[in-house]
Amino acid sequence: MPFQFDSSRYTRFVSLTERATNGPSIQFTTDQDWSVLVEAHAPGVFRLRIDTTAEGETTSRAARPSSQRYELLARDEAIGEALFEAVDGGFRLTQGEDVLNVLTNPLRISLSRKGVPVLTSIDEPELSAFGVGGLVGDDTQDREWTVGFALQEGEAVYGLGENVYDLDRRGEVLSTDDAAARVLPLAWSTRGWGVYVNTAGATVHNVGVDAAAGYLAGWRDINLDVFMFLGDPSEILNQYSQLTGRAGQPPLWAMGAWVRQARGAAPELAVDLAAQLRERGIAFDTVTLDTPGAWDVRSRLALEWDGKRFPDPRQLLGNFKRHDARVVLPGFPGVLQSSTMFEELEDKGWLLTDATGGAHAFPGVAATGGEAFGLLDLTHKDVWTFWRDKLRQFQDDGVDAVACDAQIEMPDDIVGRHGDSASRLRTAYPLLVKRCLFEAASWNKTPAEGVVLSRDLLPGAQRLPWQAATPVANTWDGLIESIRAALTVGSSGVPVHMHDVGNPDMPTDALTPELYLRWLGAAVFSGNLRLQGSPGLLPWDFDEETQAHVRTWLQFRYRLIPYVLGVIEDSARTGLPVQRSMPMAFPDDPDAHKYGLQYLLGPALLIVPIVQPGTTVTVYLPKGDAWWDMSTGWRYEGGTTWTIEVGMDRLPVFGREGHMLCLGPAAQHTGEFNSARILDEVWLFGMPIHNPSVMRNKIRVMQMQGSSYVKGLEGLKILPSEGLEVKRRGAEVRISRAR
Repeated sequence: MPFQFDSSRYTRFVSLTERATNGPSIQFTTDQDWSVLVEAHAPGVFRLRIDTTAEGETTSRAARPSSQRYELLARDEAIGEALFEAVDGGFRLTQGEDVLNVLTNPLRISLSRKGVPVLTSIDEPELSAFGVGGLVGDDTQDREWTVGFALQEGEAVYGLGENVYDLDRRGEVLSTDDAAARVLPLAWSTRGWGVYVNTAGATVHNVGVDAAAGYLAGWRDINLDVFMFLGDPSEILNQYSQLTGRAGQPPLWAMGAWVRQARGAAPELAVDLAAQLRERGIAFDTVTLDTPGAWDVRSRLALEWDGKRFPDPRQLLGNFKRHDARVVLPGFPGVLQSSTMFEELEDKGWLLTDATGGAHAFPGVAATGGEAFGLLDLTHKDVWTFWRDKLRQFQDDGVDAVACDAQIEMPDDIVGRHGDSASRLRTAYPLLVKRCLFEAASWNKTPAEGVVLSRDLLPGAQRLPWQAATPVANTWDGLIESIRAALTVGSSGVPVHMHDVGNPDMPTDALTPELYLRWLGAAVFSGNLRLQGSPGLLPWDFDEETQAHVRTWLQFRYRLIPYVLGVIEDSARTGLPVQRSMPMAFPDDPDAHKYGLQYLLGPALLIVPIVQPGTTVTVYLPKGDAWWDMSTGWRYEGGTTWTIEVGMDRLPVFGREGHMLCLGPAAQHTGEFNSARILDEVWLFGMPIHNPSVMRNKIRVMQMQGSSYVKGLEGLKILPSEGLEVKRRGAEVRISRAR
């Protein structure tokens, strides 16, 4: 990426002239005849858009902003209300307590809440606050854009994608053209601001590096389109997810433990693995089969089972079902170059092309068994429909979900049907793949539910569960990195991140029984987890005591499913992730931010992973609430630090006062759940104040005269915390202070 972030390469915008006011928006014209839209997009959200034409509209699909072409916004229309007024040197938009000042000569902005400045443009001559560069390439209308916002000394910036080293992104330069960078477009600060760059074009984020005094973003697209948020992190995630779309619902079976087939093993051996897990009493729901892809495209326009690996797929899938196991198959939108189908699809224009005008042959990947391939051009509507409908046939055969990583290296000369460039396709193509897979998985379900297991990370990823685990080493440092990856992805707007317990592609020498159990314990308190079916990572590769702990941990995972699925359902309403970092959950408690590996699981549980050998761990309990130790029942005041001893069968987990934890029954798989009685027991953490997070929640809490009255707990065992008494009154439960 050639972005330099200096005024010699960018034209700064000056001399804005008001042109029209329409509802919550106002339009200006610059001295270079650019169209500027400033908008109170929603409560706490402002939008700044600069278009390359006076009307701000284009008709050619190839010339439309990439955010429109790939539908990055779930809600494009403004729903905010604002008061506009002219001020010295510019204009002001006011909506409630939030104010956006737009200043000219050059164009700058200042955002404030309750009169306190929160976000301002960089105002230094050598840096462009808002600028535009020249046209990019010979046959595109894209331009280079840059925006810059000031950062305070020591101010941390969160979001922007996955990072295994730190939650704070300050000091990094991140490029979407580098798939390994794992970049997402949302940045925010505990000062109360958030920024979303709305583009699928190639983007660079410079977060306070070198001469940059602040956060700079540069990208390629036909227009500049930036959303700015005001509020605490929960408000920012809420507004961001309303704007860009929220996650679909996963099926119940996806919440149970997953198991990955051993590398290179035949599918029949995965059936044997499922049988052994059942015989040993190790709870699980799903088996994921290894690459290459399960289907083949060779001789005609069809997707067919790979006959060599799956000679009788229906029988194989039936064998899994006999062990109550769900099946996730690997898939890939590629056509082998060695097949006759490659030439036929090339003639039809159904494959991505390169500078030669012919179908591009990509080097082999794991999904193609190492063979060179062409990629189906999913920007072509007919190709999209073809692939989706063929995927549905596999669902009809009994496949429960598809795993597919499509974020691969694309040379600069790759072109899609509508002129989509490689820089856009690096972002857009894996998004199109995931959408197609989800549509195929959820086509006959109301509401739409399904999972698409993928490592791809890109704008729009928050709409499509499931985010696959981050590959790490089988070491204590690997455990730490896996936790940070989940927390940074969650801070960037993706609600669910899977945790793999071990990595079959890394040495297992350092994977002691202690590390294995600590890893499993942390993974149990997450959105989702997956065990490994490879030698050295199987539960029975460890001693009998370790295996007993594994069974106990997994049993508790199944008891947690109603709570975790309830948290995921909440994320579809709030945009908050399942695992919430300390800066996200407690933005006003800087002491909590120092404990970057602790996290909230949903609103009620504070999890303290053990990430080093030994039985002693330091715990910080955030201010503002009291906390109840789930193991001992002891109550601790917030804002305190404790050193706790924990055995191999424990993890420091604390319930937040005022909340309750609803647990289901112990089970070997979700098929054993009674849908009419999904709950079994309720744990109280002090006097309940909040309605609990629980799937299909029908439990309601009401307070009156110092007591709490709860409806929806019929038939459930209630475990009150110390100092409370419980009395049942028909369908209602009264919880009050013990006398």
